[in-house]
Amino acid sequence: MLRELRQTVLIAGDIVLAYLALLLTCYFGFWGNFRWEIFREHFFPFSLLYFCWFILFYIFGLYDLNLIRPKLEFLARAGQCFLACLLLGTSFFYLLPLFEISPKTNLVINISILGILFLIWRRLFYQLFSSFYLQNVAFLGKNPLAQKLVREIENQPQLGYKFVKFLNLKNNIFSQVKRGKIETLILAQNIKSPSKLTQGLYKCLPLRINFMDLALAYEILLHKIPIDFVSQTWFLENLSEGEKKIYDKLKRFVDIILVSLIIIITSPLWLIFAILIKLEDKGPVFYRQKRVGKDRKEFWLAKFRSMKVGAEKGKAKWAEKDDPRITKIGRFLRNIHLDELPQMLNVLKGDISLSGPRPERPEFVKKLERQIPHYHLRHIVRPGFTGWAQIKFRYGRTVEDSHEKFQYDLYYIKNRSLFLDLGILLKTFQLFFTRE
Repeated sequence: MLRELRQTVLIAGDIVLAYLALLLTCYFGFWGNFRWEIFREHFFPFSLLYFCWFILFYIFGLYDLNLIRPKLEFLARAGQCFLACLLLGTSFFYLLPLFEISPKTNLVINISILGILFLIWRRLFYQLFSSFYLQNVAFLGKNPLAQKLVREIENQPQLGYKFVKFLNLKNNIFSQVKRGKIETLILAQNIKSPSKLTQGLYKCLPLRINFMDLALAYEILLHKIPIDFVSQTWFLENLSEGEKKIYDKLKRFVDIILVSLIIIITSPLWLIFAILIKLEDKGPVFYRQKRVGKDRKEFWLAKFRSMKVGAEKGKAKWAEKDDPRITKIGRFLRNIHLDELPQMLNVLKGDISLSGPRPERPEFVKKLERQIPHYHLRHIVRPGFTGWAQIKFRYGRTVEDSHEKFQYDLYYIKNRSLFLDLGILLKTFQLFFTRE
C-alpha cells in the first residue's frame, strides 16, 4: 500500500508538470502573442501525446521506485526515454496529421521544459520521501535473508521504510516496540504457538503496528519470494490455482489476438532475417530446441538460428556472454532481441504464453530441480515468451542465477493477472533499447 501511494504521488506530479510544461511552451513559443486560445488548441492533442509518453515512462522504468534514485543508471534510462518521446511526438504530429497544429520548435521546447521539470521533480521526490514519511521497521529474528532485506531498506529509503533494529528476543518485546516507535515488525523466524514470544507479540496489538513475515516483506519490497525461507505450507496457502481458471481462459484468448497481430506486423522482418541468415553460411534459418512446458510436457521451441551450424552438438551448456559460437547476423538478432520472434508460433500452438516463467531445457531442469528447492513448481503454469524474472534480473547462466530468477517466477505465479501480464509486456519493449 505504501509503495502504491508513493507511485500515485509520483505519477500525479508528472501529470501536473506536463501541463505546466505545455503552458510554458505556449507562452515562450508564442512570445509576445500568447493567448489562452492557443493553449486550448494545444491542450487536446498534447493530452493524447502525454498519455503515450507516460506509457513510455512506465516501459523505461521511470515509475519503478527501486530505480528512482537519481544516479547514472536512472539518468541513462531517462535520456533514452525522452529520446523515444521526441521520436514519438514527431511521428504523432507529422505521420498522423490529425490536428490543426503541427509544432516543430514548440515540440522541442516542450520536451526540453518537461525534461528539466521531470529531473527536478524526481530529485525532490527522492529527497522528500527518503527523508520524511518513513515507517520505522524492526525485525524479529536475524538470519542472512533478513540482513539482506535490511541492506535493501537502507539503500532504498524512497521505498518508505526506515530500519530501526533487530529486536532482542530475551528482552521484553512490548517495551522494545514502544520505545523504538516501531510501525512495522517483520517476523524473520517461525513463531511457535503458544509461547512466551507469541504472548509478547499479542500485547503489541494495541500499539497498532503492522506484522508481516519475511516472505511477505520480500514480496512487497523486492517483488520476489525467498524460497529458502518459505515452507511447503506457504505453497498450499498461496498458490490457489483453482481460482485462476477464468484468468487462464482470458489470457489464452488475449495471447491469440496479440500474437496474430504481432506476426502480421513483423512478417516483413521474418523474410529479411531469413535471407540474411541464409546468406551468411547457407545453414537452416530456424533452430528448434527441446524445452519443458506446463505439467512437465516437453515441446520444441523455435528461434531464428543465431549460432553456427552444429554449435550445440554434445553436452548442453548455458550460453556465454561473448559466445564464440554465435554468427554475425545471430549477434545482431540477439542484440535487438528478435532472434526469439518465431516463438510467436509456439504461442499460437499453446506451448507457451506471451508472459510466464521462461521454459528451460530438460537437461537444465533435472539439474536445477536437484539444487533449487521447489523448482518443479515452475511447471504448474504455462511458460512464457517473456516473464517477470526476465525484466527484473539479468540473463541466467549459472545455478545461482536460476535460483534468483526462480524467486521472481514464484512472485509471478502467485500474483499473476492480466494487469501484471500487461505490465510485463510493456516493460519487455525496453529490451529493444538495451543490450545485455
